[in-house]
Amino acid sequence: MAASSETLSSSDAPRETNGERKKVVGRIALGALLLGAAYGAWALYGYQTEGRYMQETNDAYVKADGVTVSSKLAGYVREVAVADNQQIAAGALLLQIDPTDFSTRLAQASAQVDVARATEAATLAAIDEARSAVAQARASLQASQRDLAYLNGEVARFRPLVASGAEPRQMLDQLIANRDKAAADVNAKQAMVEAASDRVVSARAQAGQSAAQIKAAQTQRDAANNDLGTTRIIAPAAGRVGNSTVRVGQFVQPGQRLMTIVPTQALYVEANFKETQIGLMRPGQPVTISVDALPDVDFHGTVESITPGTGANFSLIPPQNATGNFTKIVQRVPVRIRLNAGPESRKVLVPGLSLTVEVDTRSAKSAVDAIRKEQEQVTK
Repeated sequence: MAASSETLSSSDAPRETNGERKKVVGRIALGALLLGAAYGAWALYGYQTEGRYMQETNDAYVKADGVTVSSKLAGYVREVAVADNQQIAAGALLLQIDPTDFSTRLAQASAQVDVARATEAATLAAIDEARSAVAQARASLQASQRDLAYLNGEVARFRPLVASGAEPRQMLDQLIANRDKAAADVNAKQAMVEAASDRVVSARAQAGQSAAQIKAAQTQRDAANNDLGTTRIIAPAAGRVGNSTVRVGQFVQPGQRLMTIVPTQALYVEANFKETQIGLMRPGQPVTISVDALPDVDFHGTVESITPGTGANFSLIPPQNATGNFTKIVQRVPVRIRLNAGPESRKVLVPGLSLTVEVDTRSAKSAVDAIRKEQEQVTK
């Protein structure tokens, strides 16, 4: 009996051990299930409160509004004052076009101004001379008019005396002849006054023409001076020199592209989000930026603006979806983002670098309800 009881005890021990193991496994499974459920609930809560408002894209690049430098004039390049990739300040000399021809044109235009001014001076002197002639003619006319008035009085005085026989007829005839001669002289002097006045008018017209010639010559001189100054091509903005194709001795044409100035202090980000991502996107929202060139560094920025159209809408040949078969393609909308970066970061950040951008749109999460209410009011 003792042996059988010992056998029974030894057979029950594995059963108890297996039961305990099952209980432990059940507890672990329950704990894992509860932990998974808690994590799922936490993840769902995080998605509902934050995750779904985070819009991310890797279709983003560093941008800068580079300025293309070109020549306004045609000529040979005498000097190139900058090197490729050089940092320059606004107003710095970039290159010098040979100014010899333009200096000659400026001297010629200045000489034309001097000639026009000399012509004007001569015309003004002619006006003074003509005015003096008018004054002299008028004085002579007044003297002749006084003589005529005197002779008219004498004829009137002698006519009754001759009629009464107190004076001879010969005296009256002589007075009448002198009077007619004085009248003719008055007419001649009046013509001289009119001729002198016409010379004044003509001289004044020539003076106006001379003044116009002076303005034209000054305009040509200013244009020549401007061309001479334009032979010195200066930097329109601060930045770095890129894509320089100009060399000393090269003959450049007006409008020819010579180099590009990249304003490294005015970098920004252009991110192309899907149309399904921009519903809550608004200017002023915070942005987290990851640069492929610096994978361990997060940059920050702010949404500046959203382009008023998709990228396809502004393409050279926009799609014509109203013809043929149609396949819907998710469109991309360019978003401009202000990049917050210091001097050390800008040494690495150059236009064209690839980025990953994440925009926090939580600030506009109530916009959908506002739009819905607005539409309800419109349809009423």
